[in-house]
Amino acid sequence: MRAPEDPRISALQGGQYVNGSGSDHGPLSRELRDDPAAAGSPGDVIAISGIRAWGYTGFFAEEQSLGQWFEVDLRIGLDLSLTGQDDQLAHTLNYAEVVQTVTQIVQTCRYRTIERLNTVICDAVLAFPPVLHVHARLAKVAAPIAGFSGRIAIEMSRTRPPLR
Repeated sequence: MRAPEDPRISALQGGQYVNGSGSDHGPLSRELRDDPAAAGSPGDVIAISGIRAWGYTGFFAEEQSLGQWFEVDLRIGLDLSLTGQDDQLAHTLNYAEVVQTVTQIVQTCRYRTIERLNTVICDAVLAFPPVLHVHARLAKVAAPIAGFSGRIAIEMSRTRPPLR
């Protein structure tokens, strides 16, 4: 595995993370979609949908060797009030960096379960300083199930632990 370039995932070692489009993306959690305040902030959310990357996570040997397409949708809770007042990019989240980080994780990490991969994605997004909460939906675009043409997806929500 090549060394990650992004400092948020520089803790990737041996495939392990050490924490230190269109309408076909599917629905996000109803709780977060209907109540933005559930995102863990005063109601501010940056939504990123349709992050697609070729990765090697899966239980079957073919998934680990040949790979497959994954798609990630994120709802990121953070306080955007300062940026809304002063219009300074330094006070918000650089979502291009988030997309790059998530893409690199999907492309370079190899796990047996998408649950583990999505946990790593959540941890990496939470490592961005302004992020308070993340809701991530990870989908196998074409799961290797005979006679099945749909998607398999999992959704996880994580909140930054309080400072002590």
